[in-house]
Amino acid sequence: MAEESNQGRQIQAGGLSKILFQVFDLARKERTFLFIIAVLTLVCAIAFPNLKYAMWVGFGLSAYSAIANDSIQTIGTFIASNSHRKWWILWIFMGGIFLATVSYSFVNYDGDVSYGRLATKGLETAPISISFLQLFAPIVLLILTRMRMPVSTTFLLLNIFATQISTVSSIIMKSLSGYFIAFGLALVVWFAVRKWVDKYFTGKPGNIWIVLQWLTSGALWCFWLQQDAANIAVFLPRQLSQTQFLAFAGFIFAGLGLLFYLKGDRIQGIVNEKSGVTDIRAATLVDFIYAIILFVFKIQSNIPMSTTWVFIGLLGGRELAIAMTKKLDKRRKLGLKKSWRMVRSDATRALIGLLVSLILALLINENFRNAILGTGQ
Repeated sequence: MAEESNQGRQIQAGGLSKILFQVFDLARKERTFLFIIAVLTLVCAIAFPNLKYAMWVGFGLSAYSAIANDSIQTIGTFIASNSHRKWWILWIFMGGIFLATVSYSFVNYDGDVSYGRLATKGLETAPISISFLQLFAPIVLLILTRMRMPVSTTFLLLNIFATQISTVSSIIMKSLSGYFIAFGLALVVWFAVRKWVDKYFTGKPGNIWIVLQWLTSGALWCFWLQQDAANIAVFLPRQLSQTQFLAFAGFIFAGLGLLFYLKGDRIQGIVNEKSGVTDIRAATLVDFIYAIILFVFKIQSNIPMSTTWVFIGLLGGRELAIAMTKKLDKRRKLGLKKSWRMVRSDATRALIGLLVSLILALLINENFRNAILGTGQ
């Protein structure tokens, strides 16, 4: 018995040593990123007592973290299928569309760059104070992005400022409906066109596909900005002055340049692992359907929604349709298993992001906490 007990302790010690080694090895590989996170955390700790500084620090962190995480949705397929082109050409194209889109909102919505999304009841008032945890929320998003988790920036960044629980529930319900609609639409469309795609999407794409892909990617990027600019501007006044707008637009334009230089960074792998997305023709179909869905939801209501959930549903339905249309053999069964595994993996990571956002909202947002726990008056 004593010998078995010693063996058990040795096994446990060996397992603990292995875990510690993996943690230290990960820390060594990610030391630069961890150093950046530590510096940003210190900046948040210094800035949060002063509203003027806090709102711009929060904006800067949310701008880069939101676009870096959500890049897989809009410019992910664009980056993947144009990886052979110089990064600055892609930057100037998408950056120009960004400047035109937010400038239109700034002029036509009296200084509001969110296309009215932040006028939604419960989000219409700019924060009069910003806590450390509210500033730290975009850093959490950066960490989750580094872990290749397609987290909903809408849930993570808007929930911590929403003053009404009904606003949060409306965002969640609209986002869930977007996921299922996108999943079902992608399943139907790709099931219908799969044989046509296999027949005609062969060889080198013609020049017309380059034009079509750039047009659809640009339209998608524009519609995405109209949905998700609210996530970036939530720290700022609801009506920006001209100087504030120039700072807002200039910072994001520069951040886009860094993102294109890094080729989408690590979360780009979520797009690259999907079947055939690096083909410019397949990328064009993905972007076209996604753009239509976002446009429809845009005109439906001004309530913000998670574009991440729509995108995950779109890719999941597409991947499953591709597997279902393969020949009925062993490869089809393996393909279906792989597709379901991808769907579950992406959905699970998105659900983890939702859970994290709700926990942060409970910790940070007093109105949300009172409504959930019933502690309000």
